[in-house]
Amino acid sequence: MHRRSATRLTNIARVGLVCAMFVMWGSNSASAATITFDDLVDDFATGVVVDTQYAGFQFSNTLALTAGLTLNEIEFPPHSGAVVASDAGGPITIVFSESFDVISAFFTYMQMITLTAYDAADVQIGQAVSLYASNLADGSGDAGSSPNELLEIVATGPIARLVIQGDTAGGSFTMDDFTARSAGVGIPEPASLLVVGMGLASLFVRARR
Repeated sequence: MHRRSATRLTNIARVGLVCAMFVMWGSNSASAATITFDDLVDDFATGVVVDTQYAGFQFSNTLALTAGLTLNEIEFPPHSGAVVASDAGGPITIVFSESFDVISAFFTYMQMITLTAYDAADVQIGQAVSLYASNLADGSGDAGSSPNELLEIVATGPIARLVIQGDTAGGSFTMDDFTARSAGVGIPEPASLLVVGMGLASLFVRARR
């Protein structure tokens, strides 16, 4: 291969690698946040109260439960990891201090749940309702249901407060992998990033020959 062609391919590979780095960095920027709750360690097997552990979000009526300790995973299996959030003493309320207008999470519930988003003026700007009255994993859920139903709200503006309502007394659902993002911002799938990386690596090796 001519030196000029090799240099061109090397430059292309370098630019491509830099672009890939920016893509991966952007997926973790402030425009998108995912909370798995798996970092909450239940040292006393009593559940962990979730309130201000996550920057930008303030939770209330929320208890983190761990499979094998405080969570009945036969009925409420986690979507990922071993820890989920549950409504404790009433509806889960999340107050946002950052600007997000799209939220989603995976829910397992024993009665119908409703997600309602409000703006800073306390005006409703979005809502989502579960497909079933129950989707427990032990076989007692509604016909056709499966645990960890994905619910999403695409609000008409920045969300200031989110209310997740099941039983008014709480103890009626679990939530896992809560994600908040700005409209139009997607999170690249790990498999997609792997394919891009492999392609760029191949190009770089070819340029070095």
